[in-house]
Amino acid sequence: MTTLSEGPAETAVPQPSGVKRLLARLQMAHGRKLAIALPYLWLILLFMLPFLIVFKISFSEIARAIPPYSDLVSWADGQLSITLNLANYFQLTDDPLYFEAYLQSLQVAAVSTLCCLALGYPLAWAVAHSKPSTRNILLLLVILPSWTSFLIRVYAWMGILKNNGILNNVLLWLGVIDQPLTILHTNLAVYIGVVYAYLPFMVLPIYTALTRIDYSLVEASLDLGARPLKTFFSVIVPLTKGGIIAGSMLVFIPAVGEFVIPELLGGPDSIMIGRVLWQEFFNNRDWPVASAVAIIMLLLLIVPIMWFHKYQNKAAEDHS
Repeated sequence: MTTLSEGPAETAVPQPSGVKRLLARLQMAHGRKLAIALPYLWLILLFMLPFLIVFKISFSEIARAIPPYSDLVSWADGQLSITLNLANYFQLTDDPLYFEAYLQSLQVAAVSTLCCLALGYPLAWAVAHSKPSTRNILLLLVILPSWTSFLIRVYAWMGILKNNGILNNVLLWLGVIDQPLTILHTNLAVYIGVVYAYLPFMVLPIYTALTRIDYSLVEASLDLGARPLKTFFSVIVPLTKGGIIAGSMLVFIPAVGEFVIPELLGGPDSIMIGRVLWQEFFNNRDWPVASAVAIIMLLLLIVPIMWFHKYQNKAAEDHS
């Protein structure tokens, strides 16, 4: 008589302790909230807190060569008093230098953004429509300059644009010019430097938008008799509007406060707000006025940021 042997006894699965169960429940309940709170904490520590410090200094009394830490809010004898020194902001309206710096910064940023768009869109189109084997290489070539120090790249342009630099030597050798052109330390050099530095920030968002296009819409437009140029402006450009706006914001916003490029490539006429900030902070040691200049610049930049945020929300509603 054959007897069936019983299999091995099942091992008991260890049950989590009470503390572990409590931690697991807390993680499930508050993990989402914690994940959402971390970016806000990052923004508060790295943006809002420095902004509030600069905002506070902008209302302090002028104390040259020392950081002004005067109290704006004080409590004495049971009364709360707030002291705001608006002289720093009034000084910005009295001296036309600041208005000229703001105006020229916005002009340089706007023109550079348009130049980056004019150069970046064809480049992004070429990368998006290249062979898959060469697409990654082209993207690498677009990103590769960013791996080098920003300061070194600007210094390289000084060597290219100077009177005996590479550009003038090539033009003289080709017979295009008879004497060297004065490009370095001019506004033209500033435009060249800004466009070169921020061109990848325009190319990459447009490239991403081009790769997401449903090209059956393009084929339908061509089949219905639309010319290629009309198809481009009526079909392709609207479909890549998000990439164009994102790239424009990535170029325009940092270009407004640019300091290194106008300082090294620009001349005495290249008065941008970044140079004025540097002079007020480190040359004049006038921290309150410099903080007021920075606050006004941030307020100017909030306008395109809010407009871009509104566009994103509208685009999200249209897709949903």
